Amino acid sequence: MGILNKVFKRKEKPQPGPNEGVHIDKLKKGFTVVEEYYVHKPFARIKIVKSRSMGAGLYYFIEESPMSEEEEESYNKIMGILSKEMEPPKDDSLSPSEYVQEQAENIAEKYYRALGGHTRSGWNKIFYYAVRNIAGYGPLHAIMLDPNIEDISNNGLNSPVYIWHRKYESIPSNVAFLDDQTANDYIVKLAHRSSKHISSATPMFDGMLPEKHRIAATFMNEVSMKGSTFCIRKFKADPFSIADLIDLGTIDEKIAAYFWLILEHKMSFMIVGGTGAGKTSMLNGLLSLMSRNDKIVTVEEVPELSPPLPNWTQLHSRQSFQFGDTAATSITIFDLVKVSLRYRPDYIIVGEIRGEEAFTLFQALATGHGGLCTMHADSLTNVIKRLTSPPMNVSKVYIPLMNNALHIQRVELPKPRNGLHFGRRIRTIWEIEEFEQYREVAVWNPRTDTFDTWFENSVLLERIALITGKTKKALLEELEVRQKFLHEIVEKGIRDQKEVAEKILEFYSDQKEEQTPRRSKKKRQRKKKGRTSLVEEGKEEGDIRLPIAREEIDIILPQDIMQHETIEQESPLNPLSEGEK
Repeated sequence: MGILNKVFKRKEKPQPGPNEGVHIDKLKKGFTVVEEYYVHKPFARIKIVKSRSMGAGLYYFIEESPMSEEEEESYNKIMGILSKEMEPPKDDSLSPSEYVQEQAENIAEKYYRALGGHTRSGWNKIFYYAVRNIAGYGPLHAIMLDPNIEDISNNGLNSPVYIWHRKYESIPSNVAFLDDQTANDYIVKLAHRSSKHISSATPMFDGMLPEKHRIAATFMNEVSMKGSTFCIRKFKADPFSIADLIDLGTIDEKIAAYFWLILEHKMSFMIVGGTGAGKTSMLNGLLSLMSRNDKIVTVEEVPELSPPLPNWTQLHSRQSFQFGDTAATSITIFDLVKVSLRYRPDYIIVGEIRGEEAFTLFQALATGHGGLCTMHADSLTNVIKRLTSPPMNVSKVYIPLMNNALHIQRVELPKPRNGLHFGRRIRTIWEIEEFEQYREVAVWNPRTDTFDTWFENSVLLERIALITGKTKKALLEELEVRQKFLHEIVEKGIRDQKEVAEKILEFYSDQKEEQTPRRSKKKRQRKKKGRTSLVEEGKEEGDIRLPIAREEIDIILPQDIMQHETIEQESPLNPLSEGEK
């Protein structure tokens, strides 16, 4: 006990509390709860509330189980011991949260008497706060656990942290940072989580958190007047598949079948829309329709795409800062698009084009590669203006190389779908015939929340018909077959991206078997019997030539070739001279 007392007294300053420097407002009277749900039962609960006294808007309240004085004292002791004794994990068998939980439980068991006795629920509460503040996201941990949240943004000190809820859109939370030191420390922690550096010399960064969430942040008052700021864009742990997008109504089966056919024949398209419109999610979903045999190279600033394909190379840019005479070692999207051409790709996929990499991508399209990309724009007209202006500088004659463009937008739905009043929808699909010559083949109808399509007028289907030798009518029938197949996948509840890709592989296998019908045993016997009678007839007539079907010739012998050459010399096309006669 004497040694333990020395350990606990050795701290020069007490451990900070679980919410020090952060204000978390309590729910007061006069608020009406619209919806509530747990994100970490039973310690963290979310309440969506509204109040007449504060306007008609909604508010996002985090409610975490408070610790008693005894529990908080034990928590501070455990945190002090963990800061001194916890070693980095030796392997990746446990997640950071699981590892911290395990270490905290070991300390509680080891120093049980010194830490005091608590109920099982009390210990679990202490462990929750330990994990929350070491491996988690501190006061924003509950928000990060909420699967309904898309964006989390902090605009500076004494300002509520705003969140973007899938159901309620942008609403303020009950969390606010109160002092500079707490906010700055939090930004540094986020930077380290993203394997980035931030300081007064480099007061901003753009990166990705371990959970694949994208983050942009500024440090202190160097570039933001109200102190440190950040914005976290959350992404689903399991990305949207094409089945998810169909179920949500973002796209329908017929349009999905259309893009499936386009991707199969290595045609290019781009997805355009505003910030948060769902461009990356749409691109990710359409990638599950690609063939497993295609060589794919993705190029992004921050890795977000995850196609369920084995032959996939993932490239991302690297930002560096130049100090003094040191050489800058930044790797840009432009550099990566150039090097991706050396990978012999079937498709080059650029997460977002905004600079000179657009010119290189269109050069790749001109050499026969397939290309997919996204771009910030609200119409095809503005897309073309951006492409043909600096810094992209794509020539007008190259514009038709991007065969297709689709515009996606976040819209208010005419009636709720899956409990949501807002959703993402493909507004328009254009086929690019020539510069300033575009053809609409699909449009979203805002009255009925359905899509009007005119694929019978598709120019791209006509091109595919010329390539494959099929008629346009046959391609439209094939679209219907694929449409029914995708509908069955959605009806069966198959939504995982890998499972959808496997089903598509099965579709190709079944289609291949149907195109190569097997001859029945009876039919083979009948053909054999027919050949025997002909041979016998030939023998009776003294005819030495036996009728042999082309498909029955398995091996061509050298003497057959010589005989063929002799016959060819005697043909009228090769007349012999008088001397030879």
